[in-house]
Formats: sequence, structure tokens, C-alpha cells
Amino acid sequence: MSSSAAAQILIEVTRGAMTESVHRGHISVVDFRRHTIAFTGNPDYYTYIRSTAKPIQAIPLLEAGGLERYSFTPAELALCCASHNGESAHAETALAVLRKSGLDESALRCGVHEPLYRPAADALKQSGQTATPLHNNCSGKHAGMLALSVLLQAPTQQYTATAHPVQLKMLQTVAEMCGVAPESIGLGTDGCGVPVFAMPLSALAYGYARLGRPEELSAPRADACRQVISAMRAAPYYVAGTGRYDTRLAEVTGGRIIGKMGAEGVYALTVPQEGLGLALKIEDGAERALYPAATEALLQLGLLSPSEADQLEAFHQPAVTNRRGETVGIIRPVFRLQRS
Repeated sequence: MSSSAAAQILIEVTRGAMTESVHRGHISVVDFRRHTIAFTGNPDYYTYIRSTAKPIQAIPLLEAGGLERYSFTPAELALCCASHNGESAHAETALAVLRKSGLDESALRCGVHEPLYRPAADALKQSGQTATPLHNNCSGKHAGMLALSVLLQAPTQQYTATAHPVQLKMLQTVAEMCGVAPESIGLGTDGCGVPVFAMPLSALAYGYARLGRPEELSAPRADACRQVISAMRAAPYYVAGTGRYDTRLAEVTGGRIIGKMGAEGVYALTVPQEGLGLALKIEDGAERALYPAATEALLQLGLLSPSEADQLEAFHQPAVTNRRGETVGIIRPVFRLQRS
């Protein structure tokens, strides 16, 4: 295993009998004791982890007593970990989180975009309404950050700033969970305006392994990790939404596997019973390659039953269709994981 290993072709996109495009990337599978279990490409590939950080970013809110103070429901806590569709239930739940901390949607600094779920966007237009920050796919994370800001008695107006107490706690917690020094984490600005973290894929996989199997962490942190997993397991619709992979993966496996996508082709998941974490990066950022690669990795690791694989087949090898809805090709995984 070399830290300078080249990206591997993970996914081929065919049209007819020809491979028309390929997507290269990297995968790292690590257990909760930081042993590398399997990989392809460069398991230490350094990249922004984007929204895969969200479940870990929920931990400081819980360590500060957020569950007791606000009596969050599983759906509300799951939404704090979400990149949601902006469906009506998602927007309403984000508002509920804000109200529990004495705020409303005007406090959100995540920006506005239409719901990711096209029927939800169409329904807004047909009703004569426009999208608000509540429909932003990151509104749950931002609502959680604001709730933590209130708990810390910190200014809510600047909660997205890198030097704000909330963001400092986020950075420290992500660093500790992923086993890296805070100063080694690259910082940028995410699409929703808050700091985004860069680290090796193997560190992200380790963080997810510990999130699902936190037995070696302090009692307060272990409790927070279990609360995050319990919420995402109980309310997977609020992690993503209708038709989304994160939701279906949890539903199909009965919460045995919990995953979270990130923009620009990043995915991370935890298998708590096995103490495993997996992180992958599609180098060109293509989302169409992300879920086939994640599903194939789970299959190669023996972590999906035949029934579960059948239910995830539409994500595993999606059809390429033309404008008439005819199948003209396929998006297929072509990699093999190396075992350590």
C-alpha cells in the first residue's frame, strides 16, 4: 500500500458495446482500531470531506447537552446530519430545530436554493411560493450549529466564521474522531458557507468506524456517537429523502449500514456491528459514479445480503437512458478491492 498510489478506474460508463467514459477514484476501509482492511487507489488520498463530516459535526451539540436541553426527536437530530432533499417535511423539521433554540429561519446563513427533489420544487412553484433557507440541503446542519451556539452562549450572527466557538468545536471534534492533528486539516469554505475540512480518506474512514463503534472513546463522546447513529437509523428519510441512496441504504439494511454522501464525489459509511468505516472519493467529482462504487465495495466486503443487493441494484448498476427512456448503456463498477 503506497500513499502515492495512483487513482484506479472505479466505474465505466458504456454506450452500446463501447466504454464511453470512466471515473477514477480511491477507496479506504478501516476498522475502529485503525487497521486498514481493504483499499484501492490511494487510501490516504487527501481531499475535502464535504458533507460526510455532518454526522461527526453533530457530536459537539450532543456533548454540550443538546438532546436534554432541546428534546430533539430522532427526525430532528437526523436532519442535523443531513444533506436533505428540501421536501416539505425536511423544511418543517429544520424550522422545528430552530424554534427549539428560540430562533427562526432568519438566523440561517446557509443561503437559498430550490429543493433538490424536483417534485418538491415544482410543488413550491405551483403554490406560488419561493424557496427559503429552510429548503437548503444543509439547513439541518446549520440549525444544529445555531442550537449549539445558543448552548455555548456564543453570538448566533457569526456562527459560520472559522474563529467562532461553534466552528472551533467542529474542527476539534472532527480532528479527534478522525485521529489527525487539527493543524493538519485543510480548511476551505463549503457550499453552504461554513468551514470544510480536508484530510486523508483513511482518516475519514477511521472517524466513521469510531462513530459506529465508539467503545474506545470517552463515555460522553461514545454516548453522542450512539445518539447520532440511533437517530440516522430510526429516521433515514431525514438524512436525505425520497429516492436518495443514503436513505435507501439505511432502510434496506435495517440501519445495519449508515452512510452519508458529500459533494464532489465523496462518500463515507459505517458498519457498527463490524466496527468498520469506509470512505471513497471519485476524483472528477461525478455523483453518478458514487453510489455504484459504494455499493460494489459493500458487496466485495460481504456486507450486503442477496436481498439487500437486489433492492439496491438501481444504484449499483444504473442504466444509461436516452431521451425516449430507452436503455442504451450502463454505469458499472470495474474495480477490485485489495485486502490488507
